[in-house]
Amino acid sequence: MTRPVTVVTGGGRGIGAATCLRLAADGHDLVVGYRADRAAAEAVVAQATALGARAVAQQVDVVDEASVDALLDAAAPLGTLTGVVANAGAARAVGRLADAAFDDLRADLDVNLLGVVTTCRAAVRRLGRGGAIVAVSSVAARLGSPGTYVHYAAAKAGVEALVVGLAREVAADGIRVNAVAPGTIWTGFHQDPERPAKVAATVPMGRAGQPEEVAAAIAWLLGPDASYATGSVLEVTGGL
Repeated sequence: MTRPVTVVTGGGRGIGAATCLRLAADGHDLVVGYRADRAAAEAVVAQATALGARAVAQQVDVVDEASVDALLDAAAPLGTLTGVVANAGAARAVGRLADAAFDDLRADLDVNLLGVVTTCRAAVRRLGRGGAIVAVSSVAARLGSPGTYVHYAAAKAGVEALVVGLAREVAADGIRVNAVAPGTIWTGFHQDPERPAKVAATVPMGRAGQPEEVAAAIAWLLGPDASYATGSVLEVTGGL
């Protein structure tokens, strides 16, 4: 049987790395996209290979069209592209909006919204019938994240609007488009590494999540059991 071939942006760490390993275990071959840390991406490739997958690491700047095209084209030696996970994200500006540096705001908006738009645009040009896209949003899109990063929340709300619109746009082409919206997850994303512990008391389940819990949701949305799901945002938030 033909194995699924999936590209994951931001695949070298956190939710992206956990997603790559979950997909490898589920029988996918992989392109692990990374921005700067090649060693981390290669470590994910090695772990995925140990799970029986074929995997390659590919550097990408998600706000550069040619770079995103090269990332998705790197899947060709593995077979027909069947899935894309738009996971790359950043939060350079943390705190009140009025205090944020403009360059940090622009960089965050570029990666978190334009980067997803660019990745999805390239994906729908290459995916055939049965293809699937999953974008990684955030519960911040619904909560707004006042005092932390309202601009990031705004970008993620844009991602969710993109998912709804694009899903309807390409449904007749047989391509599904969905999103996952994690809550606070134990990853290296946070500038304060103890933030997940600090916010645990505000989560109904009483804890922050693990990246593997988000990866499981992404894997489901990519898979055949989600064949009638498109334009959906699946929250993985511990009840927030």
